[in-house]
Amino acid sequence: MASFCSNMIGFSLLVLVLMGNTNATLTKDYYYNSCPKLYETVKCTVETAIAKETRMGASLLRLFFHDCFVNGCDGSVLLDDTSSFTGEKTAIPNKNSARGFEVIDQIKSAVEEVCPGVVSCADILAVTARDSVEILGGPTWDIKLGRRDARTTSKSAANKDIPAPSSTLNQLIKRYNALGLSTKDLVALSGAHTIGQARCTNFRAHIYNDTDIDTSFARTRQSGCPKTSGSGDNNLAPLDLATPTSFDNHYFKNLVDSKGLLHSDQVLFNGGSADSIVHEYSTNPSSFFSDFITAMIKMGDISPLTGSNGEIRKNCRRAN
Repeated sequence: MASFCSNMIGFSLLVLVLMGNTNATLTKDYYYNSCPKLYETVKCTVETAIAKETRMGASLLRLFFHDCFVNGCDGSVLLDDTSSFTGEKTAIPNKNSARGFEVIDQIKSAVEEVCPGVVSCADILAVTARDSVEILGGPTWDIKLGRRDARTTSKSAANKDIPAPSSTLNQLIKRYNALGLSTKDLVALSGAHTIGQARCTNFRAHIYNDTDIDTSFARTRQSGCPKTSGSGDNNLAPLDLATPTSFDNHYFKNLVDSKGLLHSDQVLFNGGSADSIVHEYSTNPSSFFSDFITAMIKMGDISPLTGSNGEIRKNCRRAN
């Protein structure tokens, strides 16, 4: 089957319709006139990046999560440090972990070629996340767009607002609820861990200290993650041991079998209020896909900058 990129037709000239409504809201057809080639331009670059490195799909999806959980979906995670602020990239949840920034740079450059100064970096993250899921076998959905970009950001906010892999179920529920997301949204969004990898430093405590873990699975992961902190911290293991490069419901089957890699994974199925949701998703992939779409759309609605707020960055790494 020919790749998406190989089927693309040469770009046509565009008529740019600039939107300046100070009370703008997110809509599915926001760039219909101002950047009609947006979706195929983004998808081409995402497809190329994932073909080069399958893990990149999970990394790009994760960037959208980490962006939205810190002051809303405003592209702040992409900002490099400046003399006036220290950004989110060096926060504990992101340092030596968040990746894919160069792919976002490539996408932004490609989009600027076809419709300069029109599409925000925040919206590019949203489209990129959707495309990554679809390319790896997951569902697709219509994205609400119209976000604008933040001019500043905060390392301390990222440290505070992004849930840690050591989180308890109550801590996760509380954080998600604070953002308008339900327990079902929490479980569905956690299903994104059906793809990607985690560093030893993030699952070491779970595989050595917790009791809610399959012993043979723990031993397997211990072989690549020494018990001593500082040794092998950056060694990687798949979040889904069954199908780590396919977006499916095996993550939930793993949880039912006590084979969640992170503490914050396994607490979703450990005798608590989320057990029934996990069990449903483990046996009904269509239910997971449907609820994942709903949760992704809800997450994308978290405190967006719209209208005259924020800006459309020319370079996703710095304010204009």
